[in-house]
Formats: sequence, structure tokens, C-alpha cells
Amino acid sequence: MIVRSKAPLRLGLAGGGTDVSPYSDLYGGAILNATINMYAYTTIIPTSDGKIEIDLPDLDVNVSFDSAEQLQATGPAILHIGVYNRIVRDYTHAKLSFKISSHVDAPAGSGLGTSSTLVVSILGAFVEWLKLPLGEYDIAQLAYAIEREDLAMAGGKQDQYAATFGGVNFMEFYADNKVIVNPLRIRKTILYELSHNLVLYYTQTSRKSAEIIEDQTRNVKNKNGKSIEAMHKLKEQAVWMKEAMLKGDLNEMGRILDFGWQFKKQMASSISNTMIDKVYEAAVAAGATGGKISGAGGGGFMFFYCPELKRYAVETALQAFGGNVKRYEFTKEGLRTWTIQ
Repeated sequence: MIVRSKAPLRLGLAGGGTDVSPYSDLYGGAILNATINMYAYTTIIPTSDGKIEIDLPDLDVNVSFDSAEQLQATGPAILHIGVYNRIVRDYTHAKLSFKISSHVDAPAGSGLGTSSTLVVSILGAFVEWLKLPLGEYDIAQLAYAIEREDLAMAGGKQDQYAATFGGVNFMEFYADNKVIVNPLRIRKTILYELSHNLVLYYTQTSRKSAEIIEDQTRNVKNKNGKSIEAMHKLKEQAVWMKEAMLKGDLNEMGRILDFGWQFKKQMASSISNTMIDKVYEAAVAAGATGGKISGAGGGGFMFFYCPELKRYAVETALQAFGGNVKRYEFTKEGLRTWTIQ
């Protein structure tokens, strides 16, 4: 038996950061995101040798353990171990024996939600193998609990829901981990045009999003007025972006992205830096009407809205910074699992 799963990575188009506690608990958060055809993949092969083997070819990591009901959650396979520990604790109540392998189409720390998407993919493979009675909201919430509570990794809530549901979604976040996912019916031609005009650029740098998010969290706890007001503006941006996409008013996209970027930088000092500012300025000088860093900030992917034929001049300008442009398409599907006997 071979069990497989895949979950899509996402672009956070508007409202990023308002899904992070305590802001979302105090004020409510709102995010607009869309999944793309880059994925986290997981394969599980059940075994009977009393071992657990974890293979991560993209990280050149292979580790194995004697099977146990709980494993120490450390090292490069911490996400896999965290999912396994929760599955045994909540569902099987008995140790399992298997080989598990995962791969992600983007590097860790690149701003496309890689870690959370990988957790959803791993969890999805276990759900498929063990036939667990979990729906989309259950899987997304459990993935969040594993990453944020069990493993104490700082971060928000949007990535787990984006990877599980897929498509273009307007998400609302409230206290007590209440999340409402509102799928948006966007015309195909609008999505085609958006993926053509929205240039995705990898800066060839990565960052530890947890440090940026912890800085943002401190600002809210310390009642930093500038940071909190910036988050309020980003929540407004998410509503503005939703309306523009539903109406097909793509000419507004660049302006909406730039509006959000100016306020996002005020959430925490580490979100931007000299290199990111130079890349942004060069893209705008070449014809982009707006853009942003993807994810928490500090590095990774950026994207820019380039109307008409401006993308080619923008791509040329970005070559000077040593990164690369990534072609992609938006996808409607979220987590998918299957079994081969």
C-alpha cells in the first residue's frame, strides 16, 4: 500500500498578519489569499518492522526511530514527528510503523506558507491511511494546533486553512480560534489575467518568520498604536481587495497592494530591509503599480502587479538583484489524498 497527499502553497494577497494572535483575538482579522500550483507532497508506506523512517530528499535528511507512542519532537523532521505524536495521542492510541517521505516545491522560509502546508500534507496522508473522520475545518484546525500549540511555533492561522481548502478565499479570524472561510467565485479570465500580471519573484533569501511574528505580537501586547493601526489598515485592505477581485477591477490591484505594503512595514521593524526596499523601488520604476513581500516578511518571495505588458520590463529590472521569477497558476483545489494498493 502507498498513501499519498499533496497540499498547495499560497499567495497572501491582502490582510497578512491580522490572523495572528493576539490581534485576531482582540480585533478580529481578515485575509484574502489564493493557492497556486506549487505543493507540499507526502507519501506514507506502512511497514511491519517496528520502525519509523522519515525521508526528506529536498533537505537531504533521512532519520529512523524505533516505533513508540510518542517521539521526541526535535530536529529537521520536527513537523512529521509532531503530526505523528498527535495522531497517536488522539486517534490510534497505539504506536505505528511506516516510512514517510515529503517534498515541498519551495524552500522553507520563502513566504509561501511552506511549513504549515507541509503539516497539512502530512496530516492529510495520515487521515487517508487511517480513514480518520476529519473534514476540512477539522484538518485545518488540527494542523494549526499541532504547529502552534504542540510544537510552540509562532505564526498565524491562514496557511493551514488555505492549504486545506484551496482556491481564492476571504478568511475571517476571531477569538477562541474561530475561523470562517469564505470561498470566492472569481471568473477564470480574471484569474488568468491576475497570474499573468502578478510577477512572483524569489529573492534567493530566506528568513525565520517566527522572529518577525514574535516582534509583531509584542507590539500588539504592548499596545503599540502605530503597529495596531497598521493592522487595522491591512484588514481594510483585505475587504478592498475582495471587492476588486469580485468585480474584476484588476486595475485597482497594484494600488491596493502598495497601500497594504506601506502599512505592513509598520507592523514590525524586521518586515522590510534595505535589499527588499531596493527591489520594490526597482520594480515600481520599471512599471509595477504595487507589490509586497509574501508571508511574514524579511525575505523569501515578493510579488508585483504589472499591468498590460509591464511584466517583461519588471522581470528585466529584477535580474539585477540575483533572484529569479517563478511562473505559476492559481489552483482551485486544496488538500488531495489517495491510496494505491
